[in-house]
Amino acid sequence: MSSGDRLLMILHIGFAIFALGPITAATMATPRHIRRGEANVVRYLNRITRIYGLLTLGIFLFGLLLAHGRFNQVWLSASMTLFIVALVLLLIVERDQRKALHKIELAVAERRGTPAEAAPANAEAPAETARPAETAAADKPVAGAETRAGTGAPKETPATGPGPADRDLAKVETGRIATLSGVVALIWIVILVLMVWNGG
Repeated sequence: MSSGDRLLMILHIGFAIFALGPITAATMATPRHIRRGEANVVRYLNRITRIYGLLTLGIFLFGLLLAHGRFNQVWLSASMTLFIVALVLLLIVERDQRKALHKIELAVAERRGTPAEAAPANAEAPAETARPAETAAADKPVAGAETRAGTGAPKETPATGPGPADRDLAKVETGRIATLSGVVALIWIVILVLMVWNGG
């Protein structure tokens, strides 16, 4: 192997180590943080997926240079095809991360807007307590009925954290990211086996 080939091999393996590890960890961790509704973490993982996804192109480029045009070998053609499939799947994962992040941000904005809308209703309570005594006495049965009917009022209090409905937030994207990230990780392993088995 010439010095140029050794340099290409070092770059090829270096890009594989420093690009595939972080992108695999980021994509496989994304579904858990989507279910928790952690927008900042999902945004960070999406940035990692996008940046390291671009770095994986270096693996493909240096692999092509190392091949020296010997594309008639079956294992080499299979590795290149699998790599392109993995890149396409990563594009889908990155798109689903952005979609899930948008849905989480909308849900957080809606939860923050709910208490402000409920405030005027609570502000009317002191005015009702200032009514004359006879009016209050006449309204006692009605007040009792309101008390009985209002036993479920605490359930209407808006939650500050992710509620049960948030667990189903971006459910389609979460399932697709989990599935595709597992498939991409499996593709990396298959390419590694092909390279070690035939390239050694």
